[in-house]
Amino acid sequence: MFYIPTSFLENILKEDIPWNDSTTEALGISGVPGKISCFPKKDGFVSGIEIGVRLFKEVGLEVTCIGKDGDFYSAGQTVLEARGTAEKIHSVYKTVQNILEYSSGITNRVRAMTRQIEAAGSKAKVAVTRKHFPGTKTISLNAALLGGAIVHRAGLSESILVFDQHRVFCKDPVAAISVAKKHEPEKKIAVEVDNEEEGFKYIHAGADIIQCERFSPGALKAFVAKARNIRNDVIINAAGGINDTNASEYALTGSNVLVTSWVYFGRPFDIKMKISSD
Repeated sequence: MFYIPTSFLENILKEDIPWNDSTTEALGISGVPGKISCFPKKDGFVSGIEIGVRLFKEVGLEVTCIGKDGDFYSAGQTVLEARGTAEKIHSVYKTVQNILEYSSGITNRVRAMTRQIEAAGSKAKVAVTRKHFPGTKTISLNAALLGGAIVHRAGLSESILVFDQHRVFCKDPVAAISVAKKHEPEKKIAVEVDNEEEGFKYIHAGADIIQCERFSPGALKAFVAKARNIRNDVIINAAGGINDTNASEYALTGSNVLVTSWVYFGRPFDIKMKISSD
């Protein structure tokens, strides 16, 4: 379950139809009954279906066909279908199309990475960051989870990740790790590092997670082996520039998690919205 409040959906709708639909009213077609069918234009994974169902129902459409969110569909295979009047269909269909297309784009990119990781025989996880376009967190995280990712960080409140931008304010950045562990004893302390030397320093300082920023696959593999000799329980994250062209290489380094924001940025996955009078 991924909780999405009704207020969020209402706000999305209100952006596109703040009052009325001038076009359907001007044409005199508001009350004409119709049907809308949604299907992918090519084979792939489709997500955002449950959000689409709720939006259709929010404006009073009767949903008659619902596919499973995040599943693989063939081109032309119906994932969502609804009936109602022209005014209700036009009040929501473009919003639903956008959500389906952008969500499915993210889901397919995550799947492209997880397929590489599985083919490499690795158990590494794809983890998505908070570097999505502002205002899209709910839709973006939902789409990534449906693709098989985990959430690296949803925001600033639920996890501790120490960047160099934090350390510039610390008189003793290494000692600050102990301070953080005492302040938040229930949370793991993650530290991003730029090189092997920094990584070893923070492993010895007691960091639970070392996030290796833009290490080459070869350098990361060597670091992972040495790090595990120091502390076998340390979690190693690979981060920076990881996508579907190099996921298998990074998976084979022995790192636990591949952190990425790449999945958020790319072409939407084309969804056809076929509308007809009923």
